[in-house]
Amino acid sequence: MLKNIAKGIQAYFGSFGLISKLKLWKYFAIPILISIITAIFIGILAYGLSDNIGHFIAKLWIWDWGKETYTTISNVIGGLLIIVLGFILYKHIVMALSAPFMSVVSEKIETHFLGAQNQGQRTTSFNQQLWRGIKINLRNLGMEFFWTIPIFLLSFIPIIGILSSVLLFLVQAYYAGFGNMDYTLERHFNYKESIQFVKQQRGIAIGNGIVFMLCLLIPVLGIILALPLSVTAASKETVSLLQSKNHYN
Repeated sequence: MLKNIAKGIQAYFGSFGLISKLKLWKYFAIPILISIITAIFIGILAYGLSDNIGHFIAKLWIWDWGKETYTTISNVIGGLLIIVLGFILYKHIVMALSAPFMSVVSEKIETHFLGAQNQGQRTTSFNQQLWRGIKINLRNLGMEFFWTIPIFLLSFIPIIGILSSVLLFLVQAYYAGFGNMDYTLERHFNYKESIQFVKQQRGIAIGNGIVFMLCLLIPVLGIILALPLSVTAASKETVSLLQSKNHYN
């Protein structure tokens, strides 16, 4: 697992150069715009809801003693919850709506590395690529919420909370990497086959997603560069995996 995580991270090396070499930046224009608009929307939503969630949690404390302290803690919890949920929603909205554009990028990268070997692919339309992206990301969104909520609650338990925070980050990273890998896999596997393939390559997906998530922590620049770099890295590594499994033969 750790070896594959490292491979997923190492795939980022040379991504800038590959994007420039293949002249791929133009394909990222609309996805970057989608990223910016989505980030602004999520930010406004988070700002408006954080206090409301905090007040709702505070109302659960029916006693007068410790009310002020509990209210302060509730506001902190509400803010943290909004940040976590905001990251999850942002990631899947952007990845779903960018699917048709990222599929083109991954295909060009695949052709660059394989040339004439690039055979046996399924030909899909813009609408099919968009629907595939929405379907995969809705599935991943549901799974991520399923794991995130209990892990988030555990994060408030001393000592265990530190480990759960790391686990929460890795869960988000895994589903981010999953989506990035599927831009290549959608040309080779159906929906269920793609899910099975990524499950067998969890380390690669996590490694890719770790850098993706860290990029998002960079103010402004992160939401611009996260998707181009992560999709390029994921495409390179996914093509390599398909080659190692003799898929193209």
